[in-house]
Amino acid sequence: MFDVTRWWYKRGVAGFRLDAVDVMFVDSQFRDNPVVGTQKNAFGDPVEREIYDKNQPELHGVLQRLRKVADEYHAVLIGETWTSDIAQLKRYYGEHNDEVQMPMDFMFTMVNKLSPPDFRKQIDWVESSGEWPVYVLSNHDIRRVYDRYGDGQHNDQIAKLMASLYLTLRGTAVMYYGEEIGMENNDPKRPEDVKDSMGRLGWPKEKGRDGERTPMQWNDSPNAGFSSVTPWLPVDDHYKTHNVETERKDPHSILNYYHGLLTLRHTNQALLDGKYVALDENDPNVLAYARTYKGKSVLVVLNMSGTAQKVKLDLATKGISAKAGKTLLASFAAPEKTSVSEVSVEPFGAWIMELE
Repeated sequence: MFDVTRWWYKRGVAGFRLDAVDVMFVDSQFRDNPVVGTQKNAFGDPVEREIYDKNQPELHGVLQRLRKVADEYHAVLIGETWTSDIAQLKRYYGEHNDEVQMPMDFMFTMVNKLSPPDFRKQIDWVESSGEWPVYVLSNHDIRRVYDRYGDGQHNDQIAKLMASLYLTLRGTAVMYYGEEIGMENNDPKRPEDVKDSMGRLGWPKEKGRDGERTPMQWNDSPNAGFSSVTPWLPVDDHYKTHNVETERKDPHSILNYYHGLLTLRHTNQALLDGKYVALDENDPNVLAYARTYKGKSVLVVLNMSGTAQKVKLDLATKGISAKAGKTLLASFAAPEKTSVSEVSVEPFGAWIMELE
């Protein structure tokens, strides 16, 4: 395995994503996981506490050896690291930072509602590790952001809100294709339409992962411009409005909002290298924080509620000296400049401003 990675490194590969790395080993004594009560999962099997088939200690020795080879070629290892707490996640970095440089924080994906307290807790956990965060909101195994957080009426606004969250935090954001145009899950409607083995086994309680794996929606032509023949999975019905070509023309689209966010992320020094500073930490509706770097600060205010919110921010207690903010990007019609002692944010609104 180590020589295989060397073979690819010599040919220019920059690194590897370690798929399902947490299940590389099982318990050396082959003990069964303990059963949790009388609950059954979607497949009709007992719910288990997965302590003997995941995150086994032998795994870390292999990761250290993989990292040693990667370091020979200045390569990076990204881990699909499912963990239940910050202690497990921290172990993947290695006691001496000698394992995975970028283990993904899948605990972030477990916050399946718009909850500032829950997101705040997850961010604080990762920040407390002292390591480089890698945030994930969705992937090929997890329902899309548009569905998981959307309320059926404000999904486009909420898509921009969630983009503003994971693209302004410290660390690396893992983007899943289609989130930048607001693609939604297109789950199978009939058992005979299911392609995924999980869905075939667990139908109807478990419909499988086909819904989040549908073709990229490029334009409003047949099959969303993805293919001239019928694709393996069906294109979602709303591809007529949510596709790359259509959204490029709309300055207020999700796609153009992502463009603005990514431009900020790559050019603003505070967002690139600044530390994370939590603000207004008891607010149940608004998640607010600053990114600060060498005297420069960016303020991020995310209203995760369906009503307008007024947020009082005492920046001075956090060592930030600023009275006004200049809007860098907002998902609603925000003023160009504003006082930052009290900020008014529209329902599901995201507001990113540079502090002055």
